[in-house]
Amino acid sequence: MASERPVTPEVVREHGLSDAEYELVLDIMGRAPNLLELGIFSVMWSEHCSYKSSKKWLKTLPTKGPQVIKGPGENAGVIDIGEGLAAIFKMESHNHPSFIEPYQGAATGVGGILRDVFTMGARPVANLNALRFGAPEHPKTRHLVAGVVAGIGGYGNCVGVPTVGGEINFDPSYNGNILVNAMTVGIAPADRIFYSAAAGVGKPVVYVGSKTGRDGIHGATMASAEFDEDSEEKRPTVQVGDPFTEKLLIEACLELMATDAIVAIQDMGAAGLTSSSFEMASKGGSGVELELDKVPCREDGMTPYEMMLSESQERMLIVLQPGKEGLARGIFQKWDLDFAVIGHLTDSGRMVLKMHGQVVGDLPIDPLAEASPEYDRPWQPTPPRGDIDPASLTTATAAAEALTRLMATPDLCSKRWVWEQYDHTVMADTVARPGGDAAVVRIHGSNRGLAMASDCTPRYCEAGPERGGAQAVAESWRNLTAVGARPLAVTDNMNFGNPERPEIMGQFVGCIAGMKAACDALSYPVVSGNVSLYNETNGQAILPTPVIGGVGLIDDLDCLIGAALPGPDQAIVLIGETLGHLGASIYLRDIEDRRDGAPPPVDLADERRNGDFVRAQIHQGGVSACHDLSDGGLAVALAEMALAGDCGADISGALPENTPLTAWLFGEDQARYLVTSSDAEAVLAAAAEAGVAARLLGRSGGDRLILAEGEAISLAELREAHDNWLGDYMKGQG
Repeated sequence: MASERPVTPEVVREHGLSDAEYELVLDIMGRAPNLLELGIFSVMWSEHCSYKSSKKWLKTLPTKGPQVIKGPGENAGVIDIGEGLAAIFKMESHNHPSFIEPYQGAATGVGGILRDVFTMGARPVANLNALRFGAPEHPKTRHLVAGVVAGIGGYGNCVGVPTVGGEINFDPSYNGNILVNAMTVGIAPADRIFYSAAAGVGKPVVYVGSKTGRDGIHGATMASAEFDEDSEEKRPTVQVGDPFTEKLLIEACLELMATDAIVAIQDMGAAGLTSSSFEMASKGGSGVELELDKVPCREDGMTPYEMMLSESQERMLIVLQPGKEGLARGIFQKWDLDFAVIGHLTDSGRMVLKMHGQVVGDLPIDPLAEASPEYDRPWQPTPPRGDIDPASLTTATAAAEALTRLMATPDLCSKRWVWEQYDHTVMADTVARPGGDAAVVRIHGSNRGLAMASDCTPRYCEAGPERGGAQAVAESWRNLTAVGARPLAVTDNMNFGNPERPEIMGQFVGCIAGMKAACDALSYPVVSGNVSLYNETNGQAILPTPVIGGVGLIDDLDCLIGAALPGPDQAIVLIGETLGHLGASIYLRDIEDRRDGAPPPVDLADERRNGDFVRAQIHQGGVSACHDLSDGGLAVALAEMALAGDCGADISGALPENTPLTAWLFGEDQARYLVTSSDAEAVLAAAAEAGVAARLLGRSGGDRLILAEGEAISLAELREAHDNWLGDYMKGQG
């Protein structure tokens, strides 16, 4: 039996515990742990499960609001969306597994986040993903892109939940550590939310779903360490998913949830049976006794250590009301799923693990679940950068040529090759498909909708973490606003390098400060999230990447608008002030081959004022299309609107006298939107009354974009550049 192997200093180190942490283990236990107990401490105190380096700062984020039913601390966040319904959502990382085994890593990331949502009583209605890959020329990138996209599509399509949005970027900093962040949104009756706190002596603890195997053992520990040249050897820690079983599990759980049988329910995610049982007991102030020989296993001779640490997929742990075992068993057997009573709750405050009647593990619950180490890591602020003077640009690139090149870059090119592999219409409620500012899913049976988007600009977060963190929140808020939604709340996925390096910890602290300021200013609380640290290989960290997943509500889908130019002879109006900020811009990076300069300032008062104004105009019917400005500034936003609507535009008469053409067209000033209207005078008058900067740029029409005198490009040429890069690259021609 694995628990009989002696615990040596080398074994302790293999389990990722520091000398100080092991001393704390000895103090808590009052004796040396056996290998099973050491393994449990290892996963529960891993960075992935305990957030020991980040929770000091996460506690500063705003998490409350009149719309919040349940904030951080549960499987997912819960917000009130009216008419007796709640939206339940969360984003979570599967970065390390996806780098080691891209298909299964990405697939099980989707499966895990789905379980986080339906374990609370919600039917999942949409998936999103935020993906970051290394440089296109890196030898692994094409393989990783193909595997991750196939894994997301393979799982999401088979389980029958639409994948409706997300983002995909490329940067050399992700060469050795890609990011795969998965988000799920579900809808539940607001009075039927299920939580994980388990209480009541003698109540049965039930295992349901798939059988336990040896896949995923120490996955949480692996996800809490840097990569090195031996990372390929960690393949056995990557879980293997089965979306068809997940679909059965969703239906069985929702059927059981319609009864009064459930006391508490928790999915088996990171650290599997260990984390689910400890968290349920700790939240309920209970003890647990488990009989591990009753755990359904798919492999012979599995040890208690393997059972407790396995991260096999499609499994749940449920505490039932006494006497409801037969009812629950019948439901899960009907759906052809395993069902086993494997233990019961006690009042001991301890986790007692038995195998064939013998105690193989005995641990106190709260010190593992609640009293894990909390570190105040040393940190140093990121040195500030100066602004970029447009006169310092050295590349004499014409505006039309620069726009064509930008629209064909990996970050700005069409991502159709990706999202065409996802079923984004299954369930028949998808109203706004991938490719716009935000996806929109109808609240079934109504004319209301949920809008959702994920956003982050990592190069801003590297250049100035506080501005970058604020901008990620603000861009999410703008994307929801641009389709007419009222932003309600966010989930976050904090992806950073090694927190033991003060400069990396400084990036984390700065991004959190910016996020906090933006969430406060925009009344946009954080209700759930995930932290993924140690995203680096051989000391090379990723760009700081705090991804924001936002959810908003559209009360009347008749008000929904998109980004496509709606046709000729529409006035084009720019909302927000343009100063031509080029620092940390995509123009500077991809045209000038420079990565310097401060990120753009984020005026949160302007964000709120301009966004509220645009949303009001959408609801009043004053505008016919809307698109927020982000990467690439005005020129890229206009090109995206033109391509989406297959309609040209002329803004050649709008160039301000005091702003250089390059800065005007490609500067990335924040709090800006492009809108179209048949009555520009009314929009401009309303903007003036609201104190919102607004400027008439020109009109839609024709088959060209005319940016300035002598600077024009045909839509056909622009489409050829924009549509083909990713598909060609994945054929090996990029």
